Amino acid sequence: MKIKYALAMTLASLLAASCATDDPNRRAKSGALIGAVAGAVVGNQSKNKNGKLIGAALGGIVGYKVGQYQDEQQRELEEALANELAANQIDIQRLEGDVLRVNLSSEASFGVNEATVKAPFYPSLDKITEVVGKYDQTMIVVIGHTDSTGSEDYNQQLSERRSIAVADYLSGGGIPGQRLSTEGRGELAPRAANDTPANRMANRRVEIDLIPVIKEE
Repeated sequence: MKIKYALAMTLASLLAASCATDDPNRRAKSGALIGAVAGAVVGNQSKNKNGKLIGAALGGIVGYKVGQYQDEQQRELEEALANELAANQIDIQRLEGDVLRVNLSSEASFGVNEATVKAPFYPSLDKITEVVGKYDQTMIVVIGHTDSTGSEDYNQQLSERRSIAVADYLSGGGIPGQRLSTEGRGELAPRAANDTPANRMANRRVEIDLIPVIKEE
């Protein structure tokens, strides 16, 4: 038996979503994203005597059931977070490789230049924790992002602190630590150009990527 993560498709989708083809910094951004996701996913695996990666923490899902598994998880998330979705505090995307991405607006979840989750946002994270906790065949990668205001070093550190804050909250709600990884991307992976207040707002976010563990007999 071998167990593998849906890593290749995950990387492809993240890179396509985050790095424009005409971006002069595309290569650097691509390398950073590959390192972030590969480190997060592979870091939760170990090698067998033949050097193949095996799932150390989770059992995995039979390949043909992954789509249904993620469909059900997405449906439950959308039902639980209906108010947040309507208020544009959260949005949910389906990426390639059956990866679910939950985007958290920083305006809803964090104060300006702060890395402490706002208390009014606790119920939203509680809902995410409750749903994701039931779907225990996924790895959870929490990725922080900022806009380009301020220095790159400051933005990197802020994004890391925010991703850790969200992961700590999920862990405190009962998500096992071996399912969680964090990354800070700073200003390197914007969703839009940092040229208007609305675009900068879109770039300030924390993403929770739910990556299915796929088992093949």
